[in-house]
Amino acid sequence: MISYRDPNGRLNFKGKAVLHANGVNFANGVSFRLNMEDLERGEELGRGNYGTVTKVLHTPTGVTMALKEIRLELDNAKLNAIIMELDILHRAASSSHIVDFYGAFFVETCVYYCMEYMDCGSLDTLVNFSFGETGVPEDVLARIAGSTVKGLKFLKDELGVIHRDVKPTNVLINNRGQIKLCDFGVSGQLEKSIAKTNIGCQTYMAPERISGEHQNTVGTYTVSSDVWSLGLSIIEIAIGRYPYPPEAYSNILAQLKTIIQDDAPTLPTDRYSPEACDWVASCLVKVPDGRATYAELLEHEFIQRDEAKANAENGDAVDMAGWLSKALQFREAKIAHVQALAAAALAPSAPPGHPVLSAPATTRIGLD
Repeated sequence: MISYRDPNGRLNFKGKAVLHANGVNFANGVSFRLNMEDLERGEELGRGNYGTVTKVLHTPTGVTMALKEIRLELDNAKLNAIIMELDILHRAASSSHIVDFYGAFFVETCVYYCMEYMDCGSLDTLVNFSFGETGVPEDVLARIAGSTVKGLKFLKDELGVIHRDVKPTNVLINNRGQIKLCDFGVSGQLEKSIAKTNIGCQTYMAPERISGEHQNTVGTYTVSSDVWSLGLSIIEIAIGRYPYPPEAYSNILAQLKTIIQDDAPTLPTDRYSPEACDWVASCLVKVPDGRATYAELLEHEFIQRDEAKANAENGDAVDMAGWLSKALQFREAKIAHVQALAAAALAPSAPPGHPVLSAPATTRIGLD
């Protein structure tokens, strides 16, 4: 694919899309009109390797959006990531498990695109601390797992795409309890169900992506690799921490050994049902051909019980709102605790005879 900035100041992905200051025109005839003048910036929501995400208000419509800003660097990796994500977002409009796409534009040295604002953020920010000793409730975990699988299955079946970066950071939730996938910059097009490049977050990579074993040809792998990443992510969401020992997260050599050689992690059997544990175990089979398919995961009793609740006459029986309320309270308490510690570290020492006051105990419960 040839990608370049043309003489008219547009970013032209030949055969795919053209971005300009007032929107984006896709090759299939779909256009989105959007520009910076219509956006009122708010707080920063996050930042990563490819840019920053900011909360914005689209003043003509009053719609709150998430604005992703990517500083343009004319290298193939950055350009391919931009067009891949734009292409997936605008083609995924029919899925309720992928974040909505509102439009994109290009100004000088940056590409901007606007997506649905998921007001409760990513799942890693809700569960990366203690919920006492109980973990995320099983019915909530089933709802998260089922929604994530539906999003991944849509990418594969409808768009012919593998996500390649499945992790809690890339699973978003809103205050209605809707779960949606995001961040498709490293996604890859499937050819005969095989992806041909090996990129993504290594911490969640399947053993075959790290070791090179069980691949169809050198450098290729199938969607079963995303199934492994899904299994790890569901355990992390359930227990509130990365499933492998801490050194496997921060030390590359320990990570390689642990993921390839050690037994796969499991859900705690004292907290979760045999069905939940079996569902996760079916994702974390070392040999990729032995892992469950997306269809099999959705037919599993763990997910089917949740489907029955969602279809019950009395409506949604899973208290997603109650769980979210508790999770957000814990998150705010954790933030307040960290801020209090930082303030205390910067404060001058108390004079002799004056006690040093600590933060209220309520900000520390479950957070240490």
